Amino acid sequence: AYAAFDRLAEQQWRSRGSSVRRLEANLARVLGPVSPDELRAASREGMRSYMRYWCDAVRLLGWDAARIDTFELRNAQRLAEPVASGRGSIAALPHMGNWDHAGAWTSGHISPVNTVAEKLEPERLFRAFVDFRESLGMHIHGLGDPGVYGELRATLTGGGLVALLADRDLSATGIDVEFFGATARFPAGPAALAVDTGAALVPVSLWWEGRNVAEALPEIAAPVDGDRKERIQVMTQGVASAFEGAIAEHPTDWHMLQRLWLEDLDPDRLAASDASGGAS
Repeated sequence: AYAAFDRLAEQQWRSRGSSVRRLEANLARVLGPVSPDELRAASREGMRSYMRYWCDAVRLLGWDAARIDTFELRNAQRLAEPVASGRGSIAALPHMGNWDHAGAWTSGHISPVNTVAEKLEPERLFRAFVDFRESLGMHIHGLGDPGVYGELRATLTGGGLVALLADRDLSATGIDVEFFGATARFPAGPAALAVDTGAALVPVSLWWEGRNVAEALPEIAAPVDGDRKERIQVMTQGVASAFEGAIAEHPTDWHMLQRLWLEDLDPDRLAASDASGGAS
């Protein structure tokens, strides 16, 4: 299975379609001045990492507890201790490594993971993803469903664990941050939940080193001063800065095949997003 997915990654990389070109453009911002050959080598490893994630995703349901426990979460206490104390934890994740494996391990060893998934079409495909992740011990909320924020807030006030992808949000409710020297828009949700509940906001880095590995990074402290909006802004920038270090250390495990920085977006599309007031 892994050999087949690796061949698929190689085919996609060699064809250099729009997703591979976008990955290279994003990696160029992360890696800085590198030769075209170095950038191409990085995108090749990036596509192999991305397809390894998908191979794991389709096979994970058949893994036993021993295979799930090959995952390693370094500094796990940064997530576990706030849960144990009843304070609650928010794991802020970039599109790195294998978050499904991370969620399965964490649900079994720390607390059931509550997260939000983007609605996919057709509906049966979305339901298949939800059923798959819930079979691993996670609880999935649909993005845009009524009451999701309140449900996540209640999970945290009850001392639970929420995990949210936190490195891309192009809606009007996102937070503009400085990210690798340019402006990107990150979701407000992780920081907003931390401000509203007092839960620990913990960025997480994920990568591959012969097995799936992650590290819980230092908590983003809530500012003492400022109103709610200002505190959310400061904490979201803290997440972005933590992600910069994580992605710079493991750039080929960052699966960002979409436009991220605002200056890379079509101005008309960005204006339409701002006018729509979409949910983060």
